[in-house]
Amino acid sequence: MNDFFRDKKVLVTGHTGFKGTWLCEILKCFGANVAGYALEPATAPALFNLTGMGEEMTSYIGDIRDLEHLKEVFRKEKPEIVIHMAAQPIVRESYQNPVDTYAINVMGTVNVLECVRLTDSVKSVVNVTTDKVYRNNEWEKGYVETDVLDGYDPYSNSKSCSELVTHSYKQAFLNGQQIAVSTCRAGNVIGGGDFAKDRIVPDCVRAAQKGEQIIVRNPHSVRPYQHVLEPLFAYLMVARAQYENPALGDAYNVGPDDNNCITTGELTELFCRIWNKQHPKEGQMLGWVNRSDGGPHEANFLKLNCTKLKESFKWSPKWSVEHTLEKVIEFELLRLCSGEKVKASELESCMRKQIREYRNA
Repeated sequence: MNDFFRDKKVLVTGHTGFKGTWLCEILKCFGANVAGYALEPATAPALFNLTGMGEEMTSYIGDIRDLEHLKEVFRKEKPEIVIHMAAQPIVRESYQNPVDTYAINVMGTVNVLECVRLTDSVKSVVNVTTDKVYRNNEWEKGYVETDVLDGYDPYSNSKSCSELVTHSYKQAFLNGQQIAVSTCRAGNVIGGGDFAKDRIVPDCVRAAQKGEQIIVRNPHSVRPYQHVLEPLFAYLMVARAQYENPALGDAYNVGPDDNNCITTGELTELFCRIWNKQHPKEGQMLGWVNRSDGGPHEANFLKLNCTKLKESFKWSPKWSVEHTLEKVIEFELLRLCSGEKVKASELESCMRKQIREYRNA
């Protein structure tokens, strides 16, 4: 990975987001020539801004729906590898703004792949979707890549559509141009520096910061939780492998083993235990309460079968959910305990430390 990515020209869409910032940091560690295309960060604060990432890479601020602007960036950067992560990623937001969700997640994918089709330099593309692309039957078994794509809510369904768009472009254009393309369907990702609304770990961190109880909407829902580094390294592994062997371009699930697919309540309980151990406050212990707010439909049971990724690439997940939460809390305590004095270099140093630990694993 280190030798392969050194000096490679990589374009990341959605680079200003939580996952995008972590991915750009990994690519910088590998010595890649990284450019990004995305809107301004969607949250305040944002990991992208806190780490000063925009000053350490080529950053284009633009809308993935703006095809002409995106074409200009492709013409200028001439990327060899494209990793598409720009998206509207929140289920609840998709109920409030379904048209925008489809425009971003479907037409955004069309625009990226159209730019790929018109750019001779591109050799490898990874489109990042989600574990929620499958028709959810509330099975206890993990979904496999050949299961029906039919997400229930606008977010999940728009990502199912993104998968179909990708498959069409592969068949109609990109296979004939010898451009390798894969989609990666990742489980629930957690890590330091996520400030999104309606995600359980950011909600935990915000509650801890305020000294309040954590509100859990559905403690019994099962999710495949994994540290953000798990899928990001998998995306890069796929991008490298298919660059060298285009036949490996395919759809791949990326998630933890079954023992790390746990309920939201179990995750929250584990977060509280680790937080109280690492950051005890006299007379105050972090806890949580079960309080459904009658929100829109979300799947109760969701697991991935990652056999295909494991067998194709000899891959396996490295960090348990407990170790993952320890790494999240390590980052968040550095950020919160330092207050406004925390420097971008300190946060970046913490990220690089965790990247090294993951690479060593």
